[in-house]
Amino acid sequence: MSHSHSHNHSNHNHSNLKGRNLVISILLNIVITVAQVIGGLLSGSLSLLSDALHNFTDVLSLIVSYIANVLAKKSASLQRTFGFKRAEILAAFVNASTLIIIAVLLIIEAIKRFQNPVEIESNLVIWLSLLAIFANGFSVLLLKKDAAKNMNMRSAYLHLLTDMLASVAVLIGGLLMKFYEIFWVDTVLTLVIALYLVWVGFDLLKDSFRVLMLFTPEDIHVKDIIKEVQQIESIKNVHHVHVWQLNEDEVHLEAHIDFKDNISLSEFDKILEDIEEILYHKFKINHVNIQPEFGKCDAKDIIVQD
Repeated sequence: MSHSHSHNHSNHNHSNLKGRNLVISILLNIVITVAQVIGGLLSGSLSLLSDALHNFTDVLSLIVSYIANVLAKKSASLQRTFGFKRAEILAAFVNASTLIIIAVLLIIEAIKRFQNPVEIESNLVIWLSLLAIFANGFSVLLLKKDAAKNMNMRSAYLHLLTDMLASVAVLIGGLLMKFYEIFWVDTVLTLVIALYLVWVGFDLLKDSFRVLMLFTPEDIHVKDIIKEVQQIESIKNVHHVHVWQLNEDEVHLEAHIDFKDNISLSEFDKILEDIEEILYHKFKINHVNIQPEFGKCDAKDIIVQD
């Protein structure tokens, strides 16, 4: 079995930096949430209250992301042979689910407000939305780099990004209400925010669900793997293949390989090195587990129903 690890000091420092950025974002969002709840109740703005509700989910999602980030650094043990490497994927799934749930609740509230429109204190809406834009914008910048390569950080980043965009929408609505008295725009903006949450949340939910269910990564085609590996002269057949993604950094493959000749263990080790090179450089698979066989009577299908 082959492994490609990178447990170095720089990775440890980078993980600590991620944790610090998450803590800063959590504190900022707690301040925003409290301010917006008070402001929404005083002004009567549904979009401001919806933004506050989304900010509250941001706080929860960021806490979940932070806990997952801490757990992911824990070492493996006899009881947890993979450690908590899936913690961040699970956090991404939970956070994506909350995005969609909150969106549905916002749509319901917006429909109710359409039926019973109210006048809104726009000045408070404007100032509080500006506060949220600056605070969430700063948090977005803190998490942007890690969001590109970590699903957990991407889930936190999306919560913050969508909330910043929602605050921009609330600001626009506040200005329209102040200068043109178009109060229905508050409800329309709530619907727009909710639909956007469904869009980004579903995409992340789908990606994290695929990893949790051990599906083959979308950019890897098993038949292409078989074709490449079977080009090695001594290999007769590749079968009983499983390919899955453990977390953001690890893609695993296990397979049975039927050899043409009854080769020695040292010969197998050399062929295994060749297989590992092919799988890593062409498919980015960095954990390989091969079961060698010769003349064994078993199913030779690529996918065997265990």
